[in-house]
Amino acid sequence: MRYFASYARLPGGIARDVVLEIDDGRFTSITTDADPAGATRLPGILLPGFANAHSHAFHRALRGRTHDGVGTFWTWRDPMYAVADRLDPDSYLALARATYAEMALAGVTAVGEFHYLHHGPNGARYADPNAMAEALRQAARDAGIRLTLLDACYLTASIGDTDLAPTQRRFSDGGADAWAERVAALRPSDGMTIGAAIHSVRAVPADQLGTVVEAAAHRPLHMHLSEQPAENEACVAAYGLTPTALLDQVGALTPDSTVVHATHVTDADIALLISSAPTVCMCPTTERDLADGVGPARALHSPRRTLSLGSDQHAVIDMFEEARGLELDDRLISLQRGRFSMDELHAAMTAHESIGWSDAGRLEAGARADLVAVRLDTPRTAGTDPAQIVMAATSTDIDTVIVDGVPVVAAGRHRLGDVGMLLADAIDPLWIAS
Repeated sequence: MRYFASYARLPGGIARDVVLEIDDGRFTSITTDADPAGATRLPGILLPGFANAHSHAFHRALRGRTHDGVGTFWTWRDPMYAVADRLDPDSYLALARATYAEMALAGVTAVGEFHYLHHGPNGARYADPNAMAEALRQAARDAGIRLTLLDACYLTASIGDTDLAPTQRRFSDGGADAWAERVAALRPSDGMTIGAAIHSVRAVPADQLGTVVEAAAHRPLHMHLSEQPAENEACVAAYGLTPTALLDQVGALTPDSTVVHATHVTDADIALLISSAPTVCMCPTTERDLADGVGPARALHSPRRTLSLGSDQHAVIDMFEEARGLELDDRLISLQRGRFSMDELHAAMTAHESIGWSDAGRLEAGARADLVAVRLDTPRTAGTDPAQIVMAATSTDIDTVIVDGVPVVAAGRHRLGDVGMLLADAIDPLWIAS
């Protein structure tokens, strides 16, 4: 297949009149200043497919449902637990399928699903212990995006508190060894790879962290880090270490791992993160929605490792908005503009290596044939310098999305049809049951 566009963001920068040839799911050649004859024309500017490095698919059911009053991250968890309580493999499949389809409409070609909704009500095991994970596998396949299943170990309600709430029992395998045994039964497939996650130092005791790290060897390992000041305070009180220092002590911080949020890290924590070189995944729209705070994104950016981005609880699914949030939130705390270059923002949007797809995220021969065509003639993008499209576009300006050479979105419409209806059909019953 041959595609042509007037603009494309290539590894060397913005190019004009670009023809991309695709065979067997890979780019075989990319030619600039090219003749479009015989190629399918795509509108606007072509970007590499986006990587959503941090997702909790079932949180999508909370959008527009948690804003009727004051509260904090901790009170927000109450409706989150209520939704988790109502899901089974079938309803989870419907919700995740629609959520992943919404991601595809937003240009996401691969997602890192931080998965901890493992078991049935009150912790009862399904006949297949990985039934909920298999629902996610099918959901991503139906929606046409790749999935990195980051299976999360979750054992305790908080540091020193093993008395899980009824809903939290669905998250727990009872111990890190049992978690590792269940995860070992999962197998990768075309379009899905298996990673691992430490939910947080709140949910995995220090003496079991090493088991998770060992089980995650040679695969992506993700972990929530210092999302809340209370987490830091409890960790220091229990272990005499910050969460960053504790995770470093057990070998969890490596170039193969990713820490999520890092909102309330100390200067010493930042130095540890820079030296150990994990990816740092920022989730600006969620951190804003939950009043978590603004993390030190610029300080955490390293020449050795780019940042990545996630839509997390899906208050918004729009990777342009996440990238702008990275820049604009840092402007608020620094009182300076231009905190990140356009190249750095695009690198964060396309950090597929953080979720195990190192052969994706760039328009070049040999890479996976993922691309996103963004219109330059909409009310938001008209008149925009194509090199600065990230600061103007929204997900609704995306016309075409191709994943591994297969068209998934065309003319702004997903191959599954009306994604809004799919979302309503999946979400409404979860609230009607309340």
